[in-house]
Amino acid sequence: MPINSTRRAILQGGAGLAAALAAPGAMAQPRPGEKRVLKAVMHATLGVLDPYATTAYITRNHGYLVYDTLFALDGRSRPQPQMVGEWSVSEDRLTYEFRLRPGLKFHDDTPVTTADVIASLNRWMPRDVMGTRLRNVTERLEAVDAERFRLVLKRPYGLVLETLGKPGGPVPFILPRRIVEIPADQRITEVVGSGPFRFIAAEYRSGDRVVYERFDGYAPRSEPASGLAGGKVAKVDRIEWMEISDAQTGANALLAGEVHVMENIPPDLMGLMRRSRDVVLKARGASNSILMRFNSAQAPFNNRKVRQAVMAAVSQKDYLDAQIGDDSLAQPCASVLSCESPYAADLPVPTGNIERARQLLRESGYANEKVVILHPADLPSGSALAPVTEQLLRSIGMNVQVDSMDWNSLLARRNRNVPVEQGGWSIAWGIWTNLDLMNPIINLNLDGRGGRGYVGWAESAEMERLREAFAFETDPAKQKEIAADLQRLSNEEAFSIPLGGYKVVTGHRSGVRGVVVDQILVFWNMELA
Repeated sequence: MPINSTRRAILQGGAGLAAALAAPGAMAQPRPGEKRVLKAVMHATLGVLDPYATTAYITRNHGYLVYDTLFALDGRSRPQPQMVGEWSVSEDRLTYEFRLRPGLKFHDDTPVTTADVIASLNRWMPRDVMGTRLRNVTERLEAVDAERFRLVLKRPYGLVLETLGKPGGPVPFILPRRIVEIPADQRITEVVGSGPFRFIAAEYRSGDRVVYERFDGYAPRSEPASGLAGGKVAKVDRIEWMEISDAQTGANALLAGEVHVMENIPPDLMGLMRRSRDVVLKARGASNSILMRFNSAQAPFNNRKVRQAVMAAVSQKDYLDAQIGDDSLAQPCASVLSCESPYAADLPVPTGNIERARQLLRESGYANEKVVILHPADLPSGSALAPVTEQLLRSIGMNVQVDSMDWNSLLARRNRNVPVEQGGWSIAWGIWTNLDLMNPIINLNLDGRGGRGYVGWAESAEMERLREAFAFETDPAKQKEIAADLQRLSNEEAFSIPLGGYKVVTGHRSGVRGVVVDQILVFWNMELA
């Protein structure tokens, strides 16, 4: 994306931004009658609009603006009713009944009904690990009337509300029935939700900007905004995501007052931001974790000893120094569940043993197969991962190729389960909010379903047995034991390698009020002072 053209677009769009440049440090305020326009720099380009088709966080963030959910996690990660007004569960824990809040409607002014809810959940469940597990224990999901629906289970299941309020992609957003009931192999391209903002399709230009406008028909809940729950009050008229891929350019725009918010401040720019009196820094309530993900369905990483060789070679410090470079933000952690999880196991942090790695590689019978590493060239939070890995793998004797591409192209290629000679891949990356790693059911890196599972297509019957045991265990102490067994198994199989974590910091102009970053950056409640 040409940086200069993006900067011109910023300066030309929205009232008062040129004036802000003329008087650095002061955000120009809208004059009476003008729209309140909030401009933000997000972490990636929005390329996938189908909310069920990807785990990409940029699609999830887009989804929370335009869609709504039945339940949502509050600032303490507890599920709270969102579109649901009232709900109950039978004494035998098999039957849940829900009533939608009155007055819900979509952006096309049609009412939200239980037919939309059921159609949305039926499309979402087979595309999501938690959704699939809920579907497997569901006897029936049925409408009682236009406002009430019923979920009947085959056996008690302790994660019903947590599943309906799942915060990570794909999120169980509710869409109109007419949109979700298209063939399963087709992607959703029409964006119509019932959330606080409308997507303006006519102004959407991927790689340049994404535009949203306040939906006057949205009725917020009465509770205060907390996390992803509570009252989603739209206090600006228009939101523009300015898709600036260069982090320094984005930071300069924030410092100059050309934009109001920058979702992720890269660690190497924290010092610059801290020196500005006009920028407020907010650490998010949930940190991020970085994981290396192998394609376990293709050579050479369909060989467990080859995966173990790479795990033996990894030093988390090397990755955190290269990618984060700030000890006040870096968080070494060997748990695939993240060290913020209540189920985190106390495992030794990888420090790198090159000789052991070379020995394991020799024992594996590695035949110099090419290893293709995907490199997200436009993603600051992942820019150092491929170069560090290329050097590491060459040092233990592997044949390595790095393919650079933009993040959306990487996501598309990561979905291809084919040999590298046919455009496949060997190593890709997961940069996760810890909210999506917290327990063995939500954590896709513990998906052992092979070809039916998460990218990388890891296959382990024992992993699936343990996850099933965790899902139905009601004793917290026993759940923790099962989670510890899973993490030990994950390290033995080495389908993924934890590379550590880091605190995520959002920056905004001092004139912006009501910024909620309990879990992710959301745009309701945010206002221009």
